Amino acid sequence: MSHAEADHDTRRSRQWLAGEARGAGVDRDRLLELGAAMAALTAAADEREPVAVAPAPVGVDPGTPIAKPLPPDLLRRLDTNAEMRWTALAGQGYVVPNDRFFVRNHTVTPHLDADTWRLRLFGSGLRDAPTRHAPVEFSLDDLRRLPAEESTALLECAGNGRRYFAEQQDDPTPGVAWGLGGVGVARWRGVRLGTVLRLAGLRDDAVDVMPEGLDPDYVTGGVNLGRVRRPLPIAKALDDVLLAYEMNGERLPADHGFPVRVVVPGWIGISSIKWVGPVEVSTTPLFSPWNTRFYRMFGPGHPAEGTVLGAQPVKSAFELAWDARVPAGAELLLRGRSWSGNGPIDRVEVDTGDGWRPADLVAADRGGPWQRWTARWRPPAPGRYTLRARATDATGTTQPDRAAPNALAYLFDGIVHHPITAL
Repeated sequence: MSHAEADHDTRRSRQWLAGEARGAGVDRDRLLELGAAMAALTAAADEREPVAVAPAPVGVDPGTPIAKPLPPDLLRRLDTNAEMRWTALAGQGYVVPNDRFFVRNHTVTPHLDADTWRLRLFGSGLRDAPTRHAPVEFSLDDLRRLPAEESTALLECAGNGRRYFAEQQDDPTPGVAWGLGGVGVARWRGVRLGTVLRLAGLRDDAVDVMPEGLDPDYVTGGVNLGRVRRPLPIAKALDDVLLAYEMNGERLPADHGFPVRVVVPGWIGISSIKWVGPVEVSTTPLFSPWNTRFYRMFGPGHPAEGTVLGAQPVKSAFELAWDARVPAGAELLLRGRSWSGNGPIDRVEVDTGDGWRPADLVAADRGGPWQRWTARWRPPAPGRYTLRARATDATGTTQPDRAAPNALAYLFDGIVHHPITAL
């Protein structure tokens, strides 16, 4: 079975539309109606997604939109989300420190007790088919006693770069108006999901695994879709997926999934479920709204049911303030980072107004989830300039001048025009 996210989602979408894939608690016909309404939704000028949070049960702390401080020099708040400012990486190393790592919440950050938290595995894909109400359980201490692994992995929101569809391509869309700060690399430490699945009694005929978050139910279009969840093929689950309880050498912060989150290298951010609790393991295909109706490409050039999202495309960003002021005539060392969901970055080019030229790559980053680079530039005179950077990944894919439009403005990969003023 292929590990590729697009292959898996395409197969599951076809099975779901044919009524062959299962998704407990969600009415398939109602979801089809909701999907048909997406075109009308995305044509609206509203910049917000139609989202509500289901009321928390009595006695349950509903949490807060974002728990950590949001210093304006590090993060830009976007409703229940927070975008990293690229200037916050100045002087930092390869990974993004926890205090400035972006936050993507579908609802709010829940307040969970590590002592009472349990990972609960159930379903037909486990020996004796334990049920949701009588699952195989692991405490946080149980997970910590298992062999630990560390993975340096990049997470990125599928809507990262969305604002540039409107600002650069005159194609306004609804949704959170991310710049390029909905991305980050961290060192994640935890136990492999495959290790836990095998200890729970994984069957040879299991085909899908679906982690589910413990944040409040997600409500959109008047429909309560339950908790955020998204299936993985068993091959991917047994490969490199991590149940992480540490981030950059610290206890996993609340906004990033405390006490335990899923980290799925190479797949779009929604796959890396935060605050994981229930995990269904099934011998039949699974689906959820987050791989059949949402996180799909709608609009011109796409079928009515949408097109699955593939790997994150190539992107580049300068570690520089938007519309920065710099001294004219002085030599500047421009810094930036490039990344791709298809593989390591092979080369980066920079244009300061006089044509494309190669940037210098940081050798230590080669082969990693993102690539740091530098380029020297001396603004010849006072005035306005536009900086551009474009990268090419190991597959030979280069950033285009313009991103292909889609109704929900996912997977922006166009070259960003970064304004700067020399004084």
